Amino acid sequence: PIEKHMETAEQIKEVVRQKYGAIAEQPTVGPADANGCCGPTSCCGPSSPGPGTVASVPIDMTVGYDELNGYVAEADLGLGCGLPTQFAQIKPGDTVVDLGSGAGNDCFVARAETGETGRVIGLDMTPAMIDRARKNTKTLGFTNVEFVYGDIEDMPLPSNLADVVVSNCVMNLVPDKQKAVAETFRILKPGGHFSISDIVLKGELPAGLQQDAELYVGCVSGAIQKSDYLQLIQENGFTNITVQKEREISLPDDVLKNYLTADEIAAYRQQDKGIYSVTVFAQKPEEATKAACCPPGCCN
Repeated sequence: PIEKHMETAEQIKEVVRQKYGAIAEQPTVGPADANGCCGPTSCCGPSSPGPGTVASVPIDMTVGYDELNGYVAEADLGLGCGLPTQFAQIKPGDTVVDLGSGAGNDCFVARAETGETGRVIGLDMTPAMIDRARKNTKTLGFTNVEFVYGDIEDMPLPSNLADVVVSNCVMNLVPDKQKAVAETFRILKPGGHFSISDIVLKGELPAGLQQDAELYVGCVSGAIQKSDYLQLIQENGFTNITVQKEREISLPDDVLKNYLTADEIAAYRQQDKGIYSVTVFAQKPEEATKAACCPPGCCN
């Protein structure tokens, strides 16, 4: 059973693995039926809610992947909250890393941009997702797309690897975001950049929403303040930080009533707070080459 209130990073990761492992084993959802990063079997799924779970009302975060080149319906599990590959400025021949690659949706879109001469690597910590992504890749016959099992906080990837990093509604699920951002900086080439779609907050959410394990997997309770999110990126050495897209995610009353009274819902609606989907761009400076170098002579 999944604990309702999680305390440790390992508990959080285990919940994420369980939920996303279950999603990976479900039939393809596709854009028409997706519930955003809630997914088909998580907090906003089609079944009736049990005690302490969120009502079966989808949070509208569906995005238009089917309009992008390289879109593969079988790889679309409806888990995104944005279109990072649309804003990622991927060029032919680029090496692209997708963090939290799931069934491979963003990787296949990225592959359409980087072409035959490029390389696309998906990283995911859920074995069932890796298996599904690899099956999709084999079916498509792609030889320059690969999937690696690993943790975003400690990536099994070499430094200065990627021209571009993308991620879609995943960083909010990572317990140690400081490590995740630092690792993203490490694997990027100097001058490389990322485009990441994520869920952020403006103002504090009620405690019940933040602590519930099911909603955490639905990408909301793991989110941090937008200002803190951008500051974390800056503190890790990134420059040219830009919010490429932002839109509010409206939680319906049928979801909020599982955590709040009617009066609390009314107060929540009136305050300057909310949940937002953002796509953020940031660049690793060119001069990071020397800063990352070991003793004299190693960069020759």
